Parts: sequence; C-alpha cells; structure tokens
Amino acid sequence: MAKVIGNAIPNMPWEEKPAGCKEVLWRYSKNPIIGWNPGPRAARILNSAVIPYGDGYVGVFRADHKDITMHLHFGTSPDAINWDIEPEDIKWVDESGKPFQPEFGYDPRLTKIDDEYFIMWCTSFQGEPTIGLGKTKDFKTFVRLENAFLPHNRNGVLFPRKINGNYVLLSRPSDNGHTPFGDIFLSESPDLNYWGKHRRVMKTANTWQSLKIGAGPVPIETDEGWLLLYHGVVLTCNGYVYSFGSALLDLENPSKVLYRSNDYLLTPQESYETVGFVPNVCFPCATLCDAPSGRVAIYYGAADTYTGIAFGTVDDIIKFTKENNSLAPGDAEIGR
Repeated sequence: MAKVIGNAIPNMPWEEKPAGCKEVLWRYSKNPIIGWNPGPRAARILNSAVIPYGDGYVGVFRADHKDITMHLHFGTSPDAINWDIEPEDIKWVDESGKPFQPEFGYDPRLTKIDDEYFIMWCTSFQGEPTIGLGKTKDFKTFVRLENAFLPHNRNGVLFPRKINGNYVLLSRPSDNGHTPFGDIFLSESPDLNYWGKHRRVMKTANTWQSLKIGAGPVPIETDEGWLLLYHGVVLTCNGYVYSFGSALLDLENPSKVLYRSNDYLLTPQESYETVGFVPNVCFPCATLCDAPSGRVAIYYGAADTYTGIAFGTVDDIIKFTKENNSLAPGDAEIGR
C-alpha cells in the first residue's frame, strides 16, 4: 500500500465506487458541478484549480467570458462542490505592490509551498502564450511574479515542495496556435525567477496520446514516487480527443519516469464530456487527496464547458499505472 505524503482532508468530496464498476476512476453522480453561464460575465467555467483553505476550500477558476476571452476568477466553497465564484477576474499587484495590468489567463494550477500559495496559468507575453506565475498568502492580495518562460509554453505545473533545493516546474513547449505537437518537460529554479536544468520527461506515445501531452494536476507525493496525472490528445477524423492517464516519477529525479500507463484512465464518454463548446475533452487540472486514506477527487474540465469530478484512490491508480506500464520492463524513461 502506497503511503501518501501530505495532509488529511477528512471532509473532501467523496462517493464510494458504484456497484459493478470495474474502472479505476468513477465519475461523481451529480456531474457536472458547474454548468453553462455560471456568472454574469462567465459563459463557461472549466480547467480550474482547487485547494483546502481554512475550514473550507478556495479555487482559481478559468472563466471564459461572453466575449470569448479567458480570465482567472477566485472562488470559495464549504464543501468543494458548491462554489461561490467572484463575478470579476482576479486583480493582481506586482512585487512592489503596484496594480498589475489586466491580462487574460486560462488553465490554472494551484499549489502550496511552505506558507505561500502559488498559481500557474497560461498567459500572454506580447500576444504569445507562456506560463504566468503568481502567489498569495491570504487569497486577498495576489502578487504577480515574473513569467516563468519565454513564449511559447503552456501547462505549467509546480511541484508542491523543493527538490534538491530547487523549485521544480513541468511545462509543455508549444506554438502560437492549437499546438499540433507537445511533450512534457521539467525545469528547475533556485528562486522562481531563473529557470534552467531543462529535461524532457515524457514524449507522445500511442493512440490516445499520440498528438501531444501535458501535465495535469500538481503531482501527488507518495513513498513510491510522484504520481502524475496528465492529459493526452489524439487527432481523429472527427477532431481532437482529450483523455487523461497516469505516470509515476522518481522522487528525487522527477525527470525519470518509473511507470507510465499505456491505457487512459478517463476519456470523453458522458454527454457533458462529448458535447459542448469543444467536444470530446476531459482535461484534469486539480486533485484533492486525503493522505491517510489515499482517496482522490480529480477536478477536470469537460468539453471546454463544464467542471466535473472523478474519484479514485492512490493505490488503485498506482497499481493501474504499473500493470499497464508502457515502458520496457526494468527500463526507466529519461529525456535530455
């Protein structure tokens, strides 16, 4: 049984696996938890990040406005299911405390390191996509840090602790459009300003992840390695299909892939995943994981329209990853 390194979340959302279900993950029976037109400006909320805070939960949400621009909104919830999301987007200040110019943003991730909460998202650098980075201690003042990279880059995911003295970030170098390629890379930084020691972590692989891949939620630390959920994309005769799978990374050298699932964990199947603004999308951005029990709630965007939850356990996901391993026996995958 894998030991999860983290905190207890006794009141996290949870449903037991339905009788007869043979899948590793199962969907929340009341999905989607956020539907069309959830606010005065937002047409859709999707691909968002949540985290325990105080007696409840907070989140940074991707809200696609009714003018089709993408923005980050802050929200709170007592149960991580019913959300009160602010109608206006997050207002940032720079590191000197001055207001930071408004900007678009999408697909945020959120992690706590020591006593600060860090937010990563895709933003614009002079009209080109790259990874924005910010922080807060109280979710009242949001401090905008320097962008992590030059364009073009997406899917920035920060590990929840330093590794060998450095911050570690996963990303997916891309282009200016709907990227028809993409592998997962790892970068390190001593101070969140200067990034280097770049390593390729994983390349595209078989059918469901043959076009591009990208890191999903913040990796979960276990005594067997970092459990990474990631999305993969295949181009079919009917367009793109986004599914997600899992990998186990070495604890002290997370550019080393120990196991990687050959099969997907979740693929578009329900109507709210196959029909929407962008059909056939399951895109994970956040997890809640109760350390003692290993229960996991995975938050994912569905059809670029809705927010859904899927449930599982760390043990079952790791077992699935090992048994469906796509790497050669005894051969770890390392990219340079």
